[in-house]
Amino acid sequence: MPLGPGPSQGEDALVGIPPLPAADDDLIPLRAEVVEPGRALALADFSPPAVSTGERFLRFAYRLGLPSGAMQPFRKRARPRLTATVTNPIPGTVAAGKALRAGHFLVHGMKAAIADTAFSGAPLSPPFERMIHGFAWLPDLEASGARAQGVPVAERIMGMWLAANPQPASGPAWAVGHVGHRLMAWLVHAPLLLSGNDKKFRSRVLYTMAETARWLDRHIGRADDKLAEVVGWSAITAAGLLMTDGRARRLFGEAGLIRALGDLVGDDGGVLSRSPLCQIEAIAVLVRLKACYAAVRNDPPPQIETILSLLVPPLLAMLHGDGALSSWQGAGAVNADSIATLIKASGVRTRPLRDARQWGYQRVQAGKSLLLLDAAPPPVARHARDGCASTLAFEFSCGAERLIVNCGGAAFAGGMIPLGLAQGLRATGAHSTLTIDDCNSTAVLANGKLGSGVSEVEVDRRTLQTDGSYASTGVVRDHTATRIEASHNGYVSRYGLLHQRILILRDDGTELRGEDLLLPQGKKGKPGTVGVALRFHLGPHIELAQGQDGLGVTLALPDGSLWQFRSGREPVTIEESLWADGQGRPVGTRQLVITANIPRSGESFSWLLKKMR
Repeated sequence: MPLGPGPSQGEDALVGIPPLPAADDDLIPLRAEVVEPGRALALADFSPPAVSTGERFLRFAYRLGLPSGAMQPFRKRARPRLTATVTNPIPGTVAAGKALRAGHFLVHGMKAAIADTAFSGAPLSPPFERMIHGFAWLPDLEASGARAQGVPVAERIMGMWLAANPQPASGPAWAVGHVGHRLMAWLVHAPLLLSGNDKKFRSRVLYTMAETARWLDRHIGRADDKLAEVVGWSAITAAGLLMTDGRARRLFGEAGLIRALGDLVGDDGGVLSRSPLCQIEAIAVLVRLKACYAAVRNDPPPQIETILSLLVPPLLAMLHGDGALSSWQGAGAVNADSIATLIKASGVRTRPLRDARQWGYQRVQAGKSLLLLDAAPPPVARHARDGCASTLAFEFSCGAERLIVNCGGAAFAGGMIPLGLAQGLRATGAHSTLTIDDCNSTAVLANGKLGSGVSEVEVDRRTLQTDGSYASTGVVRDHTATRIEASHNGYVSRYGLLHQRILILRDDGTELRGEDLLLPQGKKGKPGTVGVALRFHLGPHIELAQGQDGLGVTLALPDGSLWQFRSGREPVTIEESLWADGQGRPVGTRQLVITANIPRSGESFSWLLKKMR
């Protein structure tokens, strides 16, 4: 059952924190109304597209391994070639492209000489694996200048990769996700690889494309997760569209892709990894696939448009007022221009999803302020990529300024963020929430996976008004607020304590009140005490001034505004922290920390963040 407001846990339980002001300075009892559920869209039927009897037979035969040429045994087998040129829908990064022309890969602020790069054998960090084996550098090279300048660079890197990987083998180069991205990049950016004067090289590249597509046909079922499977199916479909004798492969790819998409996305459009970066990747691969359909003047199956229309609103919900991404499940603050370019390329025009309950995030827009809350268990191990123990963490911004953030950046580790820091960035302590004895609310395992911990989260979201009227009447009155109450069981098994967080944001966005409660569970409380820390990681470039009583800190933001943070009872200390920016670079910042030793019978902590000017 949703947690409802109670007299000891509701608005008036914030000890030492002034209540929401009301008219005539008298607080009229707040009335609450449950906000309507988030948008529920009916998904399309994720069965294979309707085709003729002949096409159904062709698809069935291809799935069994019968090559396209077997359907026409007397026809001479055509050499591999591409039937159309694709217009790249998502431009790359000019700076990274110029670095390529100067002889370096540039990944999350880290340079690596192309000549010294190990294209096989020695393991690479995950970001470099994606760049090297997924050929993610091709859009950057295309964006850096005229094609004639990029072709020699593309041929050089392609030749080095082919020499190091002459045939399929084990290892990251042949992970299904990397192979899918690689084949898609080759197809979309074929002019960079096939415009040189060396006919033997062009023939080798085309032969490698054909062989890679056949390899994916046979190994698509070995994908590490559903997103990698979607990438692989998209590449198979693109090869069927753009390569000769591809009709059967296209039919085969479309059927597999639509099934995989149905398994990848939840009811409200969020991918099951709960990662905004994976959300971006899913949108990007479908946008590129649509460009392949456009190149041959075909319409994609309607399910692809349906999925795109579902994927975009949750991503928009994760953007702050500066248009850049918030920091969840390993993501960093991907810059606004990159996000805007992707959304424009998707062709989807929509609003952010306020209550992405299935995906697990709550968004509250109040005036210029924005509150984002992680209100769900972390992704299960089979879906997590850079999974983080961030349940009940929040981020808060006002206009273009971020006040409260999460560290983020675990998915960027291996660039300027050291690989050894990735585990720490995934921990509960790297997020703006409560920890007990510095333990994670969900176990953080190696390779981006998660273990046991939070399995249940209860959420109750309400709109509050001080005049007793309901917020849904369509009349917006003064002194309204949004109240979110959520709890998780991540600390119940070890400590017997349930973490409950209450957040109340005024409608004008000038005041955020919070209360964190630890509630004993079970018939008999456990003896002893535990150490508790509430962490509020701060956005970059905020100047701080500690109050004389130790309970308050003044925050001076770069835009000149002043905010005050106050603790209801325990003192506030200032500690060092870091934040991952949109380029994957670690930026030094600070955090406000409230610590206490509490009995296992439970305790509550109230706090206030208020705009002063």
